Amino acid sequence: MSDTQRHYSPIDQLMMQIDNGLRTMFGKPLVTERPNPQDSVSVKQKLSTTEKTFSARLMRINHAGEVAAQGLYQGQALTAKLPDVRDKMQRAAEEENDHLVWCERRIKELGSHTSYFNPLWYFGSVSIGALAGITGDKWSLGFVAETERQVVKHLDEHLSTMSENDVESRAVLEQMKVDEGRHATVALEAGGKELPVPVKSLMALTSKVMTKTAYWL
Repeated sequence: MSDTQRHYSPIDQLMMQIDNGLRTMFGKPLVTERPNPQDSVSVKQKLSTTEKTFSARLMRINHAGEVAAQGLYQGQALTAKLPDVRDKMQRAAEEENDHLVWCERRIKELGSHTSYFNPLWYFGSVSIGALAGITGDKWSLGFVAETERQVVKHLDEHLSTMSENDVESRAVLEQMKVDEGRHATVALEAGGKELPVPVKSLMALTSKVMTKTAYWL
């Protein structure tokens, strides 16, 4: 019996969430079969100290965003009512794990660290995701779509300000942008509803607080 067919008890689900949380924040996340886009870069540029510092801070923001996304997907998977919705959330979460690993590797290469507030981003997002799931699958999927659209916007901003010399970080961000856009499309095609403007504004404000904090810490 495959993992998607097996029926997990509430205790099983809880233990899986704890394991995923620990892997996300402190260990090695379970990733997909995809290669790191950074490895496809054939000609690498030498970066100045200023370029390294700025890129590292941007990559830390993106890593923190992926930690939050992982929490969001896991929280929604706990409360999603339709099996096919849970399956879509699981695949998206696995691809977000790819992003986590890619970003963390690049951050370390740039001589910096991931956000000290990652546990807060994760558990806060689990709670938000679970609440979104409780409201119903259509609203939950709409929440995913809007989250991913806002992430794409951040990625565009980072690509426009990051040094052109940092081809390795840029390769990672470009692939992340493709993935996030696809996640938004999949969520809408699965029945996601457009969120009210006040909810979108609140999400943008929350995201701004996280990005400003992660930039420095």
